[in-house]
Amino acid sequence: MDTLDLCKAAKTASKEIAAASTEAKNKALLVCADELVAQTSPILEANKVDVDAARGTISDVMIDRLLLTEERILGMANGMREVAALPDPVGQVYDTVVRPSGIKVEKTSVPLGVVAIIYESRPNVTSDAASLCFKSGNACVLRGGKESYNSSKAIVKALKDGLKKCGFSEDIVNLVSDLTRQSATDLMTATGLVDLLIPRGGVGLIRSCVENAKVPCIQTGTGICHIYVDESADLSMAAKIVKNAKTSRPSVCNAEEVLLVHSAVAEKFLPMLKEAIPEVELRLDSRAQAIISGTPAGENDFDTEFLDYILAVGIVDSVDEAIEHISKHSTGHSEAIITKDTESERKFLSLIDSAAVYVNASTRFTDGGEFGLGCEMGISTQKLHARGPLGLRELNTYKYIIHGDGQIR
Repeated sequence: MDTLDLCKAAKTASKEIAAASTEAKNKALLVCADELVAQTSPILEANKVDVDAARGTISDVMIDRLLLTEERILGMANGMREVAALPDPVGQVYDTVVRPSGIKVEKTSVPLGVVAIIYESRPNVTSDAASLCFKSGNACVLRGGKESYNSSKAIVKALKDGLKKCGFSEDIVNLVSDLTRQSATDLMTATGLVDLLIPRGGVGLIRSCVENAKVPCIQTGTGICHIYVDESADLSMAAKIVKNAKTSRPSVCNAEEVLLVHSAVAEKFLPMLKEAIPEVELRLDSRAQAIISGTPAGENDFDTEFLDYILAVGIVDSVDEAIEHISKHSTGHSEAIITKDTESERKFLSLIDSAAVYVNASTRFTDGGEFGLGCEMGISTQKLHARGPLGLRELNTYKYIIHGDGQIR
């Protein structure tokens, strides 16, 4: 079945899932989670094919994004179970107004219809996206990267088997098999079939979707995430936070890519930093180079999402200079300030215009699960419709439902 035929099938199936009860959806999610675990062996076999093909062509960090283990598959299943336990957004009434005419106007949450997701590398996105779409009453069309196709295909088989057991159409979750650019173009231009397109991947993918999509598109985040260590910071805390933000999983979008340090504490803090993260290549501006050894920062290092053990480091003379730097170089994902000064905190929180802004905490918390939303579709770095982690509520729109008893205007 070609891409547009998959979209048509999903459009038909979207009517079924939109009308499904919360109980039926939750039961199906639990069955699908059980199927993922039951089919661990074939999923791992398919993943091995992908990983073996990718070795030598992508970095070890990116291999880690691609790799599945029994533990990670169990984590995917548990993510689906967590989504089943979350409140159903469909049918929630946000506002109710009774007008002088007697009509009752209810602003009510409803599914979008068909959600298409174009993503790269990470096969766990397949189950995350499918479960979020399903619980929020949407059908989905998934288009993963070629490097993870066999893994995604095996995961979708398990999900379809679970849906079938529960009496749902298998077309509620569809996977695109055409991995050429044409299939991505088809999804971007499937007007009337795709109600929302979510690109989840590198800057090239996101730019292509934003520039070429004729269907509604949410821009998800390239993450050039900053941490600013203020002159009043607890430096031991700062070193711990930077270590976590950079090294706990450098290949994800909420990992730190840029560190700014106030000049008043740079001579003390930068040697602490070098000792805390010896595995990280530090790309230093000229002022930082005068304090510690490292690689001189290149022209684009403060505008690069490294997704690796690399960190750009610069020195600033004030919180205002840090804010100015971040405003110029940020992608609007996640930024943090480490400080004890309430005025620096207030200014940073007020003037940093990103989806998530932290005080004395790691940027690695920008995640649907960590925010209590369950697994997420991605991190939106735009401002309209949805911002930050895309959870269940963000996969609904709303309509006005009006009750009357014979009123005419």
